[in-house]
Amino acid sequence: MEFLTPTSMDEALEAKASHPDAKPIMGGTDVMVELNFAQSRPALLLDLTRVPELSDWGRDSGSIKLGAGVTYARVITELGRALPGLAMASRTVGSPQIRNRGTVGGNLGAASPAGDAHPALLAADAEVELSSVVGVRRLPAADFYIGVKQHAGRDDELITAVYITPPTGPQQFCKIGTRNAMVISVSAFSLALHPDRLQVRTGIGSAAPTPRRAVDAENFLAEALDADGLWDSRGALPASLAHHFGDLVAAAASPIDDVRGTAAYRRHSLSVMARRSLHWAWSDYSSARMG
Repeated sequence: MEFLTPTSMDEALEAKASHPDAKPIMGGTDVMVELNFAQSRPALLLDLTRVPELSDWGRDSGSIKLGAGVTYARVITELGRALPGLAMASRTVGSPQIRNRGTVGGNLGAASPAGDAHPALLAADAEVELSSVVGVRRLPAADFYIGVKQHAGRDDELITAVYITPPTGPQQFCKIGTRNAMVISVSAFSLALHPDRLQVRTGIGSAAPTPRRAVDAENFLAEALDADGLWDSRGALPASLAHHFGDLVAAAASPIDDVRGTAAYRRHSLSVMARRSLHWAWSDYSSARMG
């Protein structure tokens, strides 16, 4: 096995263009597991740890540009206030050692249905930046996942950044696992309120072939809040509204039975997490008005 070690973005893109089969590696928390268990044996590893642009983040016309090499630990400590949903998800990733190495870009590259960052990125309407020697394009996160551990990036492209316009309302993230920590999710759910555009966004993880939004649930909730004047009044949330929202979130999933849980349990847990997330988010939204 050979290593390619570019030290700039231009070098990295040239290397990927010349060796489209090269496996990108940054934190190595997924790639090294596959290598150690002989699940993958690429001829080339493209080591991106020396490309400084990938480890930067900054603000760009109202959005946050998060370099693909920014670790979960930095999301928590540096972006916890701006991107609370993603920070919540990041806190559930593995151990402190994994959070210090693992990156949001790596989670996207693996494209696992159980990836913890995916639901929060979907709920925040994130866009994924894909770069190659021929140019740069941005793809909505909802269009990025195309199959089990498959994404829409081309063989000559690298995931270089994520763009997130921070939602103007509260965000939440929930995860169910077979134990309390360092666990792959049985199911996961994220919610973001976007009161500036009277919209709701969601993200579902570990309960379908790909991470996905619960679009019918989003539309129902946004329209119900508007019809009842709740976006403006921030009044009490009807129990029936929250319950139906949870049912629609569960209906959006297409889970399977596996060693971590049954399809029925995944659907049930999603409905519970959706209702709880909504109550928590609405409580924060109402309190902000009162403050």
